[in-house]
Amino acid sequence: MRASQFFIGTLKEAPAEAELISHRLMLRAGYIRRLGSGLYTWMPMGLRVLRKVEAVVREEMDRAGGLEVLMPAVQPAELWEETGRWQQFGPQMLKIVDRHERSFCFGPTHEEVVTDVARREIRSYRQLPVLFYQIQTKFRDEIRPRFGVMRAREFVMKDGYSFHADLASLETTYRVMHDTYSRIFTRLGLQFRAVAADTGAIGGSGSHEFHVLADSGEDALAYCPDSDYAANVELAEALAPARPRMPPSAALSRIATPNARSIEEVTRLLAVPADQVVKTLLVMAGDVTVALLLRGDHQLNEVKAARLLGDEVRLADADLVRLAAGCQPGSVGPVGLNVRVIADRSVAVMHDFVCGANQDGYHLTGVNFGRDLPEPEVADLRNVVEGDPSPDGKGQLSLCRGIEVGHIFQLRTKYSTAMKAEFLDDQGETRSMEMGCYGIGVSRIVAAAIEQHFDERGIALPQGLSPFTLAIVPVGYHKSERVRGMANRLYAAFVAAGIDVLLDDRDERPGVMFADMELIGVAHRLVIGEKSLSAGEIEYQGRRDAAAQRIAAEGCEAWVLERLRTI
Repeated sequence: MRASQFFIGTLKEAPAEAELISHRLMLRAGYIRRLGSGLYTWMPMGLRVLRKVEAVVREEMDRAGGLEVLMPAVQPAELWEETGRWQQFGPQMLKIVDRHERSFCFGPTHEEVVTDVARREIRSYRQLPVLFYQIQTKFRDEIRPRFGVMRAREFVMKDGYSFHADLASLETTYRVMHDTYSRIFTRLGLQFRAVAADTGAIGGSGSHEFHVLADSGEDALAYCPDSDYAANVELAEALAPARPRMPPSAALSRIATPNARSIEEVTRLLAVPADQVVKTLLVMAGDVTVALLLRGDHQLNEVKAARLLGDEVRLADADLVRLAAGCQPGSVGPVGLNVRVIADRSVAVMHDFVCGANQDGYHLTGVNFGRDLPEPEVADLRNVVEGDPSPDGKGQLSLCRGIEVGHIFQLRTKYSTAMKAEFLDDQGETRSMEMGCYGIGVSRIVAAAIEQHFDERGIALPQGLSPFTLAIVPVGYHKSERVRGMANRLYAAFVAAGIDVLLDDRDERPGVMFADMELIGVAHRLVIGEKSLSAGEIEYQGRRDAAAQRIAAEGCEAWVLERLRTI
C-alpha cells in the first residue's frame, strides 16, 4: 500500500475525555473516530488491526472444528421471552419496534437465536456434536460507556455455541475451546491468564474468563504463584481462618462515638485496628432485609452474596436502615438486630470485637458471639486479599488486574430445555441438548493489546497485530531519483513476497513520517536516504528496538525477510 493512496489520520493530541492510554493512542493514531457515546467508526488503519485479530480467531476456530455462520443482529422478542431473558437481561438490551408494532432487540448475544437454529435443524444424536460460531457486531446499552472501544455500546464479538448429546461430549469441547483460546491469545502476542469465573447473566454450570494482564484492567484477579489456581476475585473463595475463636476476655460496653460512622473514623477514635471491628451491612435481597457481617478491613463480594441469597443484593437506603435498626447507616450492629444475620467466615472467629450499637453516635466494644448475641449463620461473603491462603492449599494468593477478552461457559441445558431443543438419543429417547458458549471480544482485544504494547512514541503492537508489518520511509522520495528507484524496487519485492508493506511516498518532512510510523505502530521500518545509499547502506529499525542499525542495501530484501520470519 502506498501512503499517498491510503488515509493516515494521525493527531498530535487526543481529546481530553480519552482516559486510558489505548483510547488516547487509538484516536491519535487514526484507528478510530467517535460518532456518539460508546459508538466508534473504525478507520482504515484501525480496521486493518481489527481484521488481523479476526483472521487469527477465524483460523483457530476453524482448526478446532468450528463451523462459521452469520445470524441476524436484530432478534424477535418471542425468542427471548421463551427463556425469560426479555425482562431479565435488563436495560443493557436495546429494544426496538417495527412498523407492525412487533418487538425486537439489537442482539447483545445470540444464545436464543442459535438454539432456535439447533431445534429446527438437529433431530438425531448422529448430528451431534456440532460447533457453530460467528464474528459479528453486538450492542449492549452500557449505562456509562467509557475507555473507547474497551467498553463501547457497539462492538465486534466472536460468539460460538456447541451442542452435544451428553455432558462428557460438552466437557471435551470445553477443553478444546480452552486450548483454542490459549492459542489465539498466544498468537496475538498477549500476556494473558485464564481464570475461573462467575457465569453471570449468560448462566450455566461453569465458566472461565481469559484476561489480558494490564494495570488498567477493570477486573481483579486472584492467583497462586505456586500452583495453577486462578480465579476472578468475584469467584475466588476466601477460606475460613484456621485458628479457633478465642473465649471472651472483655465486658460488653456501650461507648459514645460522636461523628464516627466510617470504619476509619471508628478505628481512629477508639484506637483499635480495623480487623477488630465488625461492620454490619443491611442489604435487600428482593424484598427481604438481611444483615451481612464483615471484618472492618474486608470488602463485600456482591456476587457471592447474591448467589447465597438467591437474588441480586443492594444496600438498604437510610429509611430502610432506620426501620430495621433504629439508627442511621454507620451505627448498625448485629446485637439485638431482628433480621437474618449472616457472618463472613473471618467474623465468625472474632472475639471482643467492636460494632455498631444500633443507636446514632454509639458503638459497642467487647462483643462476643454466644454471650452477647446468638451464633450467626456463617458463609463466605468477602473478596479475597493479597496473602490469603490459596483455595487449592498450595500457597498464598496474589492479586493482579486484567482486561477480560474471552469467556467460555458450560451452559448445560438452560436454553435447550426452555426452548425445547431436543434430539433422539441412541435408545430412541427424547432428550435436551447439552450446550456450550464461547465468546471473544474481538474489538476489545485491539485496545487490550495496546494497553500492553505502547511506549512514549505511540503504539508498539506485536508483528502479527501491526497495521502494516513493514514501512519503507524514503527521505527525499520526490527529489532523488536514486532514493525513489530503491524505494520502489524494495516495495515491489516485498509485495511480491506477500509482506504487508506501506511505502510512505507522501511529500512530508522526515520527522513527520518517522513520528507517524511510530505512532501507528508499524512493526518494522526501513529508511532510505541519499547519504546511506552512497555508503551502500539503508537503515533498519524494529518498532521496539532502542536504536536503528545500518544494513547493506545490496541483498537487503533477503535480510529483512529472514528478520520477519524469526520474530
